[in-house]
Amino acid sequence: MDAKEIKTQIDLDNLPLHIAIIMDGNGRWAKKKGKLRIFGHENGVKSVRETVEAAAELGIKYLTLYAFSTENWNRPKVEIKALMRLLVGALNNETKTLNNNNIRLSAIGDLKSLESGVYKQLMTTINKTADNTRMTLTLALSYSSRWEIVNATKKIADMVKRNEMSINEISQDTFRSNLETSEFPDPELLIRTSGEYRISNFLLWQIAYAELYFTSKLWPDFRKEDLYMAIIDYQNRERRFGKTSEQIYND
Repeated sequence: MDAKEIKTQIDLDNLPLHIAIIMDGNGRWAKKKGKLRIFGHENGVKSVRETVEAAAELGIKYLTLYAFSTENWNRPKVEIKALMRLLVGALNNETKTLNNNNIRLSAIGDLKSLESGVYKQLMTTINKTADNTRMTLTLALSYSSRWEIVNATKKIADMVKRNEMSINEISQDTFRSNLETSEFPDPELLIRTSGEYRISNFLLWQIAYAELYFTSKLWPDFRKEDLYMAIIDYQNRERRFGKTSEQIYND
């Protein structure tokens, strides 16, 4: 069954508002082909382009991609340098496409830890696409959920210290408003590629009620039809949020 046939099975009235993806498997994909890891990252860019296009065409409003974790800084320096160079090039090349498709770019993470050239290009693309409204594409860069949670805790503690709020006023909404993702809704669907079954420190607070979808596809092989299959799988699940099936149906 090709992508067009699979697409017809999607209920456009029951789309997840926000999809998050852990893009995994670039290195293994390259190794299988006897290439350097960066070859896998280069081909992963093609998968990003196709996934963004497919999500926008369907009407997905928010798409978040795990592009570079804080733990990734521990990789060989030559790979990190190549990744940063690839990121700058991709941002520069895709700005026009993002604007043509009315897609806004956003980013979460410890962005100031990025190399100055990368940070500058990232901010340039974010500013140039700021007025777009069709979909928000968020890149998680130098990001880890534990870092984010600690950072949010520090912000709240500082507000209490400055007597801007009391401890008793701290709520889930308080915490959520101090997370990196405060501007958009929590993901309803989390996809991970490469056959790994773990979250890898990604959006731990935000995915409390997300549906998890794992595929054995390595990220450079991920295509539109793979996104469609994940959405169809999501639509076939019963989302109860702690209620019983009977309560859901009665509501």
